[in-house]
Amino acid sequence: MSTWRDGWWRGARAMASPNFGPRPAGAEVSLVVLHSISLPPGEYGGDAVARLFTNTLDPDAHPAFADLRGLQVSAHFFLRRDGALWQFVSCDERAWHAGVSSWRGRAQCNDYSIGIELEGLEGDRFETVQYDRLATLLRVLQKRYGRVDVAGHEHVAPGRKRDPGPGFDWHDLRKRLRWSAERFPALPG
Repeated sequence: MSTWRDGWWRGARAMASPNFGPRPAGAEVSLVVLHSISLPPGEYGGDAVARLFTNTLDPDAHPAFADLRGLQVSAHFFLRRDGALWQFVSCDERAWHAGVSSWRGRAQCNDYSIGIELEGLEGDRFETVQYDRLATLLRVLQKRYGRVDVAGHEHVAPGRKRDPGPGFDWHDLRKRLRWSAERFPALPG
């Protein structure tokens, strides 16, 4: 049995978002962009992120949601702190996660990337199970799409975005994957 169906990975819980579009003709996935999110900020385990990505978040339900009114965003995957993995957009489609962005001189990252949101905050640490599941997912994506680079939103939209932030352990991820350093952003130390 195939582990993929029309860009949906069977290892994740499917929750379709309406916020996506087609990739440009000839666009091939070659990048994964990591993000961090929690709604409300600093609160984990609820369904607010899923509601945001499916356009069902009530902006009046919490003061922190007011600025999200009418926002239409998505990511391909959302990795919760407990290791649960949800998929919102087929990897064959273009999710709306990176915005104005560029990776190594190539603009419009959404066209050729897969977006993965990690439940967490910029600057906070992430859970071991998140690194475990993320490494598994990245290997699966590499098997399906070939070589993929991995960058943070902060790397593809510097000055505009700061996630996943200094709490994300890039060295740990590289060690788990055993991929060459050239596939990641330049890291200190």
